[in-house]
Amino acid sequence: MNKNDIVEVAITDMSDQGEGIGKTQDGGLTFFVKDAIVGDFVRAVVTKVMKNYCYAKMLEVITPSPDRVPARCKVARACGGCQFQEIAYDVQLKLKRETVIRKLRHIGHIAAFDDDSSISPPEGKNPVYVAPTLGMDDPWRYRNKTQLPIGYDREKNLVAGFYAGRTHAIIAHEDCLLADAGNAEIARIVLAHMNRYKISAYDENSHTGLVRHLLIRHGHTTGQWMVCIIINGRVKDLLHADELVATLKEHPGMASISVNINTKNTNVILGEETILLYGTPYIEDTIGNLKFHIGPHSFFQVNPVQTEKLYGCALDFAGLTGNEVVWDLYCGIGTISLFLAQKAKKVYGVEIVPQAIENAKDNALLNSLLNTEFMVGSAEDVAPLLRKRPEAAPDVVVVDPPRKGCDGKLLETMLAMAPQRIVYVSCDPATLARDLAILLESGDYRLEKVQPVDMFPMAGHVETVALLEKLNK
Repeated sequence: MNKNDIVEVAITDMSDQGEGIGKTQDGGLTFFVKDAIVGDFVRAVVTKVMKNYCYAKMLEVITPSPDRVPARCKVARACGGCQFQEIAYDVQLKLKRETVIRKLRHIGHIAAFDDDSSISPPEGKNPVYVAPTLGMDDPWRYRNKTQLPIGYDREKNLVAGFYAGRTHAIIAHEDCLLADAGNAEIARIVLAHMNRYKISAYDENSHTGLVRHLLIRHGHTTGQWMVCIIINGRVKDLLHADELVATLKEHPGMASISVNINTKNTNVILGEETILLYGTPYIEDTIGNLKFHIGPHSFFQVNPVQTEKLYGCALDFAGLTGNEVVWDLYCGIGTISLFLAQKAKKVYGVEIVPQAIENAKDNALLNSLLNTEFMVGSAEDVAPLLRKRPEAAPDVVVVDPPRKGCDGKLLETMLAMAPQRIVYVSCDPATLARDLAILLESGDYRLEKVQPVDMFPMAGHVETVALLEKLNK
């Protein structure tokens, strides 16, 4: 097999990145085909040849899958942000459940199953039922945060949009169908101002130009808007900023307008300094009956509807009665901590980002939840210190780590503390499976429940909540 060869492939599976997986009729090499979905029979061109598999780009759908639907977005394939947009939504939910089961089985060696006869209970230790993925009634317009790179098209026109998959080439498109339609109007206002006063866009190759990104946040329940313009320079370089602010203020619900300074030659979007031009340095939004202040730097789940389901599931799995001490490791701005604090005796939150801990403390005061204590540091370093405090011995430990999963030292500390329940909130089924296997290997816990949650409809990612119960020996 060589690059640029043409092949015909029957697609039988999907990768975590949303590529169709299949083989040619002779059953030889495995192909990962961009834009193909399960059930398709496609013609594709080989783009990269590896030892045991190839990557390919779809040229034509010879026979479409019965689950294929038309893409709503005209740049869906070019953008690469919606890998599943051409798959019927109920099938997306099924695929994500199957992904969780596959990772638990193959990586964690956990006997995971569902109620589909094709994935029946396998032989092995700790068989666990994986519940159907919790989806959305309407899987569109759910994102409350949008980051638009600003640049130029081939004709040197200013554009805002999204990066094409695995590149930094901007696909011009202000109105993402996963975000509120108000984003497009805000982007057009900023681009019009830049054109009017010949304000340049940033060029990451030469590290020249001024405007790098446009960060927009929207309060799902409050309707408040935040606009943060990230620039490679000083505020005074943003010519006639007062005029731009005056125009943006007319947008209904506008609550915060700021400029963020990022002069570093980096792919990191936000710099350290943010200068407020109008309103408050944050917007307010709610999840359930809790209020949160959200700034440009705040980590806040982008799908508020599903976040309430995700955190509600974590709270349910924690099984709180009001007498428990709970640790929330990787607590961020305290979203899960405050959900737990409503039903716990005491909640200790740990997060490595100092600003996030300040936000968590502010959010605790905002909601009058004073049975919380937040600490700065890595979870693996703070947990052993917290363990030495007799009053802090945990009944329940909740972890919500980044994609890389939990540090090994932290897993050891969790096992040594022997809480009655461990609730693991995961954004990566692979590292979830790895960490669960380590915790189960101790022989002290049983995996009781696994609940996938669709936080990102139209994309390949899936969040999962897992419950470990201590065995009474």
